[in-house]
Amino acid sequence: MTVHLYMSLIPEALIASMLPPEEFGSYYSVGSKKKTRGQAMFIELDPDFRHEYFDIEQGIARCVPHDDGSPKKSVYIATYRVLEHIPLTDVDTLYLVTKFGESLPLERSYEYPSKEEGLYMYQEIAPTHPLVVSTLEPVEMYRFLTQDPSSLIHLPAICFVELRLGELAKDPENGEIANLPYDNVYHLRDALVAVCSADKTVHTKMVDRVHTVEYPYRMIDSGIYVGNEEELAFFPLPPREELQNKYYRWWRSANIS
Repeated sequence: MTVHLYMSLIPEALIASMLPPEEFGSYYSVGSKKKTRGQAMFIELDPDFRHEYFDIEQGIARCVPHDDGSPKKSVYIATYRVLEHIPLTDVDTLYLVTKFGESLPLERSYEYPSKEEGLYMYQEIAPTHPLVVSTLEPVEMYRFLTQDPSSLIHLPAICFVELRLGELAKDPENGEIANLPYDNVYHLRDALVAVCSADKTVHTKMVDRVHTVEYPYRMIDSGIYVGNEEELAFFPLPPREELQNKYYRWWRSANIS
């Protein structure tokens, strides 16, 4: 059986598995005993990928079929500082998995979204997990976190998702909340107003420092960003009409509470 290598982002880990991506996504988010559910996000790596930081050969050696012939579902190779040690040059597809096990493959784009006026909100996924608002658009945010030598906050690698703010992006004080599903929207307003009025050297404001990495997929704005000090990989979400038609099962699953 083929052994696949997956870089998990929720949570951060490097995993060997005999399951192909869709089956792995279902197993990883739902579990084999159907007792636990949770969103998952992972990238399949080249099976020939090797790095001195990881003992990949030993992980693959342990990834063998069970006595009954069934595939080995997962062998954890690493659970710490994974993202920063994996080059993004050959990363092409990210799988976004609902808590019910439906996978959506997101293809990498080399065209980043145009900068828009207004404010932004980001859910950091790995290695840190705060929910933050910012005056920086996504590519600027990536550079601020990984490449800005003057920044007091520096990460060797980062994964984050841009979330919709609706009218609050341009009018945080009076904009309609409408159908925004976020907890404590009044605190969110305060954070947005604060980052607007802050000194220009302050680009971000924390909304929740220990926010859960799970979030409503329907609230993804431009997409998901995975970057290190050398490179940024961008995975845009398909248009809503395409999600509803081509990926109906995933879309329906993503919108079930």
